[in-house]
Amino acid sequence: MASRYAPKTVLAHLIQRRNQTYSEIVAEFVELGGTITERHLRRLASGERAGTTPQTRRTLQRLFGKPVEELLAPYVPEQAAQVVPAPAASGRITTGNEMEVLDMAASRARAFALAAQSGLGSEAMEQVYDDVRHAAQAYPQRPLPEILGQLVETQDLVFGLLESRQRPDHHRQLYFLAGVTGGLLAKASHDLGNPHAALTQARTAFMCADNADHHGLRAWVRGLQSLVSYWAGNPHDSVRYAQLGAGYAEQANSTTSVWLPVSEARAWAALGNPEATRAALERAEEAWNSVHNDDLDDMGGLCTFGRNRQLYYAADALAQLPGEVEQAQRYSSQAVDAYTDQNHPEWAFGDAAGSHAAMAITRIASGELDGAADALAPVLTLPTERRINGVVHSARRVHQALRQSGRADDARELQEEIETFTRTPMQTYPR
Repeated sequence: MASRYAPKTVLAHLIQRRNQTYSEIVAEFVELGGTITERHLRRLASGERAGTTPQTRRTLQRLFGKPVEELLAPYVPEQAAQVVPAPAASGRITTGNEMEVLDMAASRARAFALAAQSGLGSEAMEQVYDDVRHAAQAYPQRPLPEILGQLVETQDLVFGLLESRQRPDHHRQLYFLAGVTGGLLAKASHDLGNPHAALTQARTAFMCADNADHHGLRAWVRGLQSLVSYWAGNPHDSVRYAQLGAGYAEQANSTTSVWLPVSEARAWAALGNPEATRAALERAEEAWNSVHNDDLDDMGGLCTFGRNRQLYYAADALAQLPGEVEQAQRYSSQAVDAYTDQNHPEWAFGDAAGSHAAMAITRIASGELDGAADALAPVLTLPTERRINGVVHSARRVHQALRQSGRADDARELQEEIETFTRTPMQTYPR
């Protein structure tokens, strides 16, 4: 009987020695400013999961007085006499860390409100919605390493809530939120250059959209699958996913009815089909006549598709077609102008960079090498944490356009700058 309860990790042993329940440990975790679900803690203690966010690592170390690597290591009984939990740190507020302290306090309040209820009440559901909405709005504007940990924990929280007993109406809402968080993590996987993980997340997100019976969410996930396939170099799959989502978008009448055809246009351009590209761009423009924002659009950020992104997608598509240089120049100029204001709600650093890259390509096609260098300059100065997969690929396209222009020798310096830029893509914080 004793072996059945033998701890698998040092963390499990410490919890066992304290003679506390996991829910009690979660409460202490919250008091120290951390955010963790009981399910996540159990998986860490059982050795099923090793990934943690920086905030979780710091709080675990404060709670148990040991580095996370040691806490998650397999428990060896001989170590028992040496394992003594250390007292929690005082959490003194010093100049410069006030915002971090406030964020920790907010996380504590959030986790307490969710953990204190056996069933999900209206206030708790509103908190979960707010967490997902915050992630969707922050995603296009903040470096991924800053939000990835919280996004993973939010998905873990929503999955945990779905696995527990909830009211039927809350179950449907939670599946909707699980679909959104899964979609955001699909985009994160893509931004880190992992299309396999991205499509895996997207498939689960689509299943959640089915369980929520939400046409707009179904169409949105298809748009993400089209995006991932496009940048992974699979334009036929990109077209297929965009077309698969068209029926759902038509029923939703959300901004996905613009996103899907303009995504299809980019893929047709990559396949060298100008007629299909122009037709898809026209369908995207016509779709605005019937757009009515749904609750997914109301999330904002990555969950909605605005005219600024439409300009960028059109520029990106047309820049790939030799016979559409004039139109590509017009769209890229408008897109660059649209993304000038970083305080605009639709501003997104990745789309801004893609707009500049499209402008550089059109200028190369017109023989304006100095103009191309000027257009790409803001991209090449992006810090490493903003060099997501799509941005790096856009820069490589400019490099390719220079090679194919027949004037590569005249643009050697720009090519070398691009090569240096693409050698250092974004990396997340170590886990």
